[in-house]
Amino acid sequence: MNSKSIFIALVGKPNVGKSSLMNLVLGEKIAIVTQKPQTTRTSITGILTKGVTQFVFMDTPGIHTPKTKLGERMVKTSTKAIADVDLAVMLFEPYNEFNEAELALVDNIKKARIPAIAVINKKDTLKKEEDGQELAAKIKELGVFDDVMVISARENSGVDQLMEKIDSYAMEGPHYFDDDAVTNMPEKVIVAEIVREKLLLNMRDEIPHGTNVEVESFKERRDKNLIDISVVIYCERKSHKGMIIGKQGAMLKKIGSQARADIEDFLSAKVNMQCWVKVKEDWRDSNYILNDFGFTEE
Repeated sequence: MNSKSIFIALVGKPNVGKSSLMNLVLGEKIAIVTQKPQTTRTSITGILTKGVTQFVFMDTPGIHTPKTKLGERMVKTSTKAIADVDLAVMLFEPYNEFNEAELALVDNIKKARIPAIAVINKKDTLKKEEDGQELAAKIKELGVFDDVMVISARENSGVDQLMEKIDSYAMEGPHYFDDDAVTNMPEKVIVAEIVREKLLLNMRDEIPHGTNVEVESFKERRDKNLIDISVVIYCERKSHKGMIIGKQGAMLKKIGSQARADIEDFLSAKVNMQCWVKVKEDWRDSNYILNDFGFTEE
């Protein structure tokens, strides 16, 4: 049988489960997942080759009303992803009315004239089955989606059926990546994302969103199966720097230790990691610094 491929954009509002779904499908932790919204900042590519089909997933930043220039670029990244794929998979969660940003995203899908599937995630939170059916009916009324499916990424329920549905849209053609690839993201980017995840998990609400993580050096010692990594955490305030470092360095040590465990698992190697904290005031509203950090204008 001839090979097939399909490029899929996972879209939706923040914290709806896009990254959790992609990680589950891939069987690898590629995109960071926390309970805090706006975790994904750039479009992360996940790759799965199953049988003759290669699935290429774009996990996009959650659509929200931006409050900073960084937020504006995140929304542009999500919007642009739709124009570059074969299928849009838009995630919704139960018990929330459609907001303005979601409706704008639906309109973008319509304008792109690409096939789209709606997915109601977190079905484990449904109080009764009828609630899911009621939401599905409202989504169908939007007139954009070929189908509405109900899943739980957390409980791995309905995901196999969703993958079968996505496979039905795949077109005959070459595999664009090696069959054993899980991402085309550079290892340094994944390392930085893992450190940022630990920041999100350990720090209070606003401080993590005002942080960025850059991997300054990544050197392999092949004779020892050891990788030396130097990481810089940038924050917006001197007071934030003190909080990230913590009393006698305790918080930074905790973040680094948690990150190192995940990084070693991902790289299948021992890691020697040094973490530093520096201040770049109001970097999220500086076009110059955003460009320097790689958040390019789309």
